[in-house]
Amino acid sequence: INAEYMGTVFNRIIEINMSLVEQAKQKAAYAAVDEFVKSGMTVGIGSGSTVVYAVERIVQKVKTGELHDLICVPSSFQAIQLITEGSLKLSNLNISPVIDVCIDGADEVDDKLNAIKGGGACQTQEKLVASCSKVFVLICDYRKDSKVLGEQWKQGVPLEIIESAYVPVMEKIRKMGGNPVLRMAVKKAGPVVSDNGHFIVDADFGLIKDPAALHQSLKLITGIVETGLFVGMAVKAFFGQADGSVVSRVV
Repeated sequence: INAEYMGTVFNRIIEINMSLVEQAKQKAAYAAVDEFVKSGMTVGIGSGSTVVYAVERIVQKVKTGELHDLICVPSSFQAIQLITEGSLKLSNLNISPVIDVCIDGADEVDDKLNAIKGGGACQTQEKLVASCSKVFVLICDYRKDSKVLGEQWKQGVPLEIIESAYVPVMEKIRKMGGNPVLRMAVKKAGPVVSDNGHFIVDADFGLIKDPAALHQSLKLITGIVETGLFVGMAVKAFFGQADGSVVSRVV
């Protein structure tokens, strides 16, 4: 068997696995929208690749007349684009401070529905929208389901940090036992900059058995705007499975 053939087989396996992941994301997103989004609601739109499918489902149901009179509050520039491209009504927290339901993805979810978010550097605005929501729902594929945070997601807790303070903040994180890394951009020179104009630091604390305590400790560090730990916020999580089914979990 030559190397070229093996390379083709390997690439095909990757394609199949990725298609299963995308299918799982779509199934979870559709299930959440079908259960929680009703006509006349103000809906918080999260960020990330799975949320694309949630907006896709909302747009489908608006076009068929199943949903109407929705107001959408975005959590990022990406979310604004999804809302406007779907011809949905765009609002913001200052106009619509009370949100009926927010649907968002996650990088990892533990067995108590605590989550790590911020892989897309949107955690501060995502948390703002989620905190103004009567109901917060998570949508994920099967890779994001864990018993304890840090089990699957190995990149650390995303932290939004004021640019002028990133060096002392990282030093304080090290003293807490964390391993902080300034997140660097891929298609620009220098670091990732959030929608709010701040740096993102990913801090690895290993397995996080008490996310509430860690979140509180991090928030006491001056210079940290917000953490990517979403503790005690979600009421339900939907996990799309590789076999096409959806598993849900409530607190």
